[in-house]
Amino acid sequence: MGNATDEELMERFCEGDHAAFEVLFSRHAGAVQGFLARMVRDGALAEDLLQTTFLSVVRSRDRFERGTRFGPWLMTIAANAARDALRRRQHREAYQDSAPPPAPVTADPGDPGMRKRLEDALQRLSPDQREAILLHKLEGWSYEEIASMRGISVSAARVRAHRGYEKLRQLLDGLVGE
Repeated sequence: MGNATDEELMERFCEGDHAAFEVLFSRHAGAVQGFLARMVRDGALAEDLLQTTFLSVVRSRDRFERGTRFGPWLMTIAANAARDALRRRQHREAYQDSAPPPAPVTADPGDPGMRKRLEDALQRLSPDQREAILLHKLEGWSYEEIASMRGISVSAARVRAHRGYEKLRQLLDGLVGE
């Protein structure tokens, strides 16, 4: 089963092979959790959303269309879960006097100070811009794949990413100058 493509594994899972699901989970859980952690900037919430994402895969397996690429389909589910969580958090914070600060994302090797500044700057982008940048830069998605996932035009996906990169540049220039 290790040599099977993700799409073949998903087809097997749709036919009742639960071991195929385990392989898919082990292949993708790390990347999905990393994406979610960057989107919501809360490690515990990202873990919950990872479980929610794969639970959604289980629940919606009968709607998985043969010929669909598994990776983008999975990341669409994860991105929707993250956006929903961000909306709920924003709604809660609007009615609270002070919200607790989000937990930091696990740091990668490198300059921890710069990583923190980058994570802080990413959180100041709109969710759409942040998602476009994370999918394009960190996950290696094309603008065509992002557009397809979000149901927008390719030019709209490019604009979201471009505006996000521009705002990041401004934010980081301001932070580095401090």
